[in-house]
Amino acid sequence: MPGKALNFLKKLNPYNIQKGVRYLRHFGVKEFFVRLSDRLEPEEVPYGPWFEAHRAGGEELARQRACRWKEPVTISIAVPLYHTPEVYLRQMIESVQAQTYPHWELCLANGSPEDKCLAAVLEEYAAQDPRIRVRQLEKNEGIAGNTNAAIAMASGTYIGLLDHDDLLEPDALYEVARVISGQSCAANRCVTKAAADRPDADAAKKTPRPDLIYTDEDKVAEDLSEYFQPNLKPDFNPDLLRSNNYICHFLVLSRALADRVGGFDSRYDGAQDYDFVLRCTEQARRICHIPRVLYHWRTHRASTADNPLSKQYAYEAGKRAIEAHLERVGLSGCTVSCKKDFGFYRVQYPIEGEPLVSIIIPNKDERDTLKKCLTSVLEKTTYRNFEIIIVENNSKTQEIFDYYKEIDGRNGVHVVYWDRAFNYSAINNFGARHAKGSYLVCLNNDMEVIDGAWLGELLGHCQRAGTGIVGARLYYPDDTIQHAGIIVGIGGIAGSVFVGMKRSHTGYMHRESLQQDLSAVTAACMMISSEVFREVGGFEEKLAVAFNDVDLCLRVREAGYLVVYDPYAELYHDESKTRGAEDTQEKVRRFQSEIEYMRGRWISILKEGDPYYNRNLSLKKWNYSLKG
Repeated sequence: MPGKALNFLKKLNPYNIQKGVRYLRHFGVKEFFVRLSDRLEPEEVPYGPWFEAHRAGGEELARQRACRWKEPVTISIAVPLYHTPEVYLRQMIESVQAQTYPHWELCLANGSPEDKCLAAVLEEYAAQDPRIRVRQLEKNEGIAGNTNAAIAMASGTYIGLLDHDDLLEPDALYEVARVISGQSCAANRCVTKAAADRPDADAAKKTPRPDLIYTDEDKVAEDLSEYFQPNLKPDFNPDLLRSNNYICHFLVLSRALADRVGGFDSRYDGAQDYDFVLRCTEQARRICHIPRVLYHWRTHRASTADNPLSKQYAYEAGKRAIEAHLERVGLSGCTVSCKKDFGFYRVQYPIEGEPLVSIIIPNKDERDTLKKCLTSVLEKTTYRNFEIIIVENNSKTQEIFDYYKEIDGRNGVHVVYWDRAFNYSAINNFGARHAKGSYLVCLNNDMEVIDGAWLGELLGHCQRAGTGIVGARLYYPDDTIQHAGIIVGIGGIAGSVFVGMKRSHTGYMHRESLQQDLSAVTAACMMISSEVFREVGGFEEKLAVAFNDVDLCLRVREAGYLVVYDPYAELYHDESKTRGAEDTQEKVRRFQSEIEYMRGRWISILKEGDPYYNRNLSLKKWNYSLKG
């Protein structure tokens, strides 16, 4: 602890000291040091030992092999081959043979018939195991064509996709079969899609079996000496999928879905799997994620897993795949661009028409703070059809009332007066009743616009059918992250991720910088459709200070809408300048009552875990660390 404390002290600067004092006053001594100790937790859990501790052991694998399945489904593993090195081929085949679930077939389509060594190895394994089927293609048909040939060989009810040099964990098919049969534990959750992006609970009863299943994965060194870079995924996340093919491996789909989708498309070679996944998710009725590392992606010099520059053409193909997907789902006019991180993309959604946006800003005193906020909004915002509603709440200084006289009725600014006790939820509900806009933006008074496109960014997302709320990326004045989305369960109830990380960093799997769906975003800068706001009843006024934004987001999700985090709407946040300290018994009791409200109202998600956050990740840290 002394060494960690010393490192912590070295990072202190005037702003961090000021922030620490505010936290100390707000949370009290006990809670402050609990949070500080979380920040000073042991070093990151190393992945190699973590994986060894969490993979299925010998006793568990023996138990799985002894399992007798009443109505087993056959899972066909489709593998396209092309000049596969013998050692990789043998290891791949033997990883399938090692499966504890016995009802499988391995369909190998060889696109390099001239490779006599490869053909001999294939004959050897096919002769040993009748579940291994081999087809020698007349010629190489490319990655898409060879994969389609392997799929065409499949006779199983479900089809799994495996690359020719990768590996499966021994329990991979067992876990998949459990999900298919409905025996899986609650952690393996399915999302049933009634429309493009909207879950529908009733439809789940009509389609009990998932038609698309994916697992977590990692990378393995060429010589199998090291496992690294785990991709611990969220449940189905359509906006994240448009940012990156996070689903990738291990992918299993029903034969019926494969027939509807129509196989791989050679026009997207290099990103043919991305295109295929997008088309599958469009057609799938039920998508299930298994939060276990069951697939190992081998890296070597020719692989995009280890050397992205080796296949730059793949990223352009991925861009075209996203563009085609957006057209198919009715989101025309979007602009897709490649990010500097290869394999990651940005989608810009066009604004339809010019709807009025109402920006609601609660305020008490703090003339200079409010003026700085308004100046940045009025001078920098490029989308111009907005009004600003200042909700005055029990200010004391004459200078703020003088300032209200200057701004009220000018430049679309209106001041309304809430003369009751501070209640963030009630204040914003009051402001919303005065709003004329089709869309509402909740904005704190201590915000400063960075990029003038912020409002248009939020609006482009919020106009999409099925989207209810959109949140922004916020920074502290020292250019560290203040908000990049909220995870339910972090810190006990909910907390922001990547807090304190440098603005120049992008976080785990670049998540901080990617458009994605989340369970919640902060109301410090949040856009919501006025219609959706009314539908869910606005903010819960029992939550006067804490968690009101989280509760609103969860109710919007419960109503079937997406909550989107958009990192391209960027603002500075000087965090709660006008908020009083939690320094009285009354305020402490109120804060505790709000915690109890959240625990009672949202006990299910608190127990089962946030669907947009992998259960293998820590709830004590904010940086997607492994759970110790």
